[in-house]
Amino acid sequence: MLPQIVIVGRPNVGKSSLFNWLIEKRIAIEDPTAGVTRDRLVQRIELAGRVVELVDTGGMGFDDPDGLSAQIDAQIESGLAAAAAILFVVDVRSGLVPADEEVARRVRRAGAPVILVANKADAPGLDAGAADFASLGFGEPLTVSAREHRNRGLLEEAILPLLPPPEADDPESAELPEMKLAMVGRRNVGKSTFVNALAHEERVITSPVAGTTRDSVDVRFEVDGKGFLAIDTPGLRRAKSRTSDIDFYAFHRAQRSIRRADVVLLFFDASEPIGKVDKQLAETITEEAKPVVFVVNKWDLYAGDVKKREWTQYLRDTFRTMPWAPVAFVTATKSRNVKATIDTAQRLYRQSRTRVATPKLNDVLREAVDANRPSPDGRGRPVRLYFATQVEVGPPTIVISASAPRAVSEPYKRYLTGVFQKRLPFREVPIRLLLRGKKSADGAG
Repeated sequence: MLPQIVIVGRPNVGKSSLFNWLIEKRIAIEDPTAGVTRDRLVQRIELAGRVVELVDTGGMGFDDPDGLSAQIDAQIESGLAAAAAILFVVDVRSGLVPADEEVARRVRRAGAPVILVANKADAPGLDAGAADFASLGFGEPLTVSAREHRNRGLLEEAILPLLPPPEADDPESAELPEMKLAMVGRRNVGKSTFVNALAHEERVITSPVAGTTRDSVDVRFEVDGKGFLAIDTPGLRRAKSRTSDIDFYAFHRAQRSIRRADVVLLFFDASEPIGKVDKQLAETITEEAKPVVFVVNKWDLYAGDVKKREWTQYLRDTFRTMPWAPVAFVTATKSRNVKATIDTAQRLYRQSRTRVATPKLNDVLREAVDANRPSPDGRGRPVRLYFATQVEVGPPTIVISASAPRAVSEPYKRYLTGVFQKRLPFREVPIRLLLRGKKSADGAG
């Protein structure tokens, strides 16, 4: 296991800002609304050659209006229990408050070494205000400003001596995951429940409350001895129903998660019709050319092969541009077909990473053209397709050299794409097909 550096504190002291500052990415939501962070967010960073996991947590002592306080608290406790070191964050601007003292009591019980971090010291003149926090019993606070990028180096230097010896690190745990999976869908379709089934623990909070998940949460898990990364995303609402910044963040985090992923799992609730949000997500997946599995969850509410055929046809009729996408029927609460769905995702990942030799590609291209030639160009001259080559994987990208690339119609491009999918090992993944003039295609490699 990699050492975990866990960030804790009362609400609104800037924990998520500090987390984003240290990982140099905007992963956690930064919002003045108290209690936005609910789940543990985990990201890997490198400190002086050491790979560690930085963990953001919800605000201690926050009374969640959706009744999720106990679940948020359990996530914080899980983080503290696994901590190699703790960053106890306080707000130098607001000064010492009773809530900080309550956090201090809980941090002491954890038993891990602690760095007291006085955040929001945006200018040196504010440093003196941090002195009061020394009474919490964790030594002199280290003043920083995540917003103004003050004293990051000092904070990193303070963390390093608290880490366990390097030989205690598990080198395998620092390896890149076999595959990254994004879980996307509307609210309450069971994405987080599915992730917990993969992780074999309550890694993310689940509840009947719509919008329980707010951040994109990375969860590492293993299947058959291989490491994977699941990206749990917030459930989305229709654009006209988005009433807060949190809804805005959710939409953009889902889009970013799709771009990050190797394979996307698009979730549906078996008891609900397909909606506009589902179609918007499918459009994003198509634009990014990502392999996708349609996951119909809560299948315990139904039964029988006939209904599976009906739902599959319903998906095919709705998403006509994605006929290649496989369909999985799962009951995440009972872990039914969860492993089979991951196996399917692995199959798609392998297909998306496959390279086809140029001679094979051109054999298929010639057969396709012989069976159905492209229409002549605007001057009535025949359009010639000279040769094809695969220039990229993930997605498989095929460049075709043509005499008049702009004259090739979209329907004919779809025809060629369909032929390549059927005849090549890309049956269940999208293909990017590009047409170039002969000279530019010669240089495409």
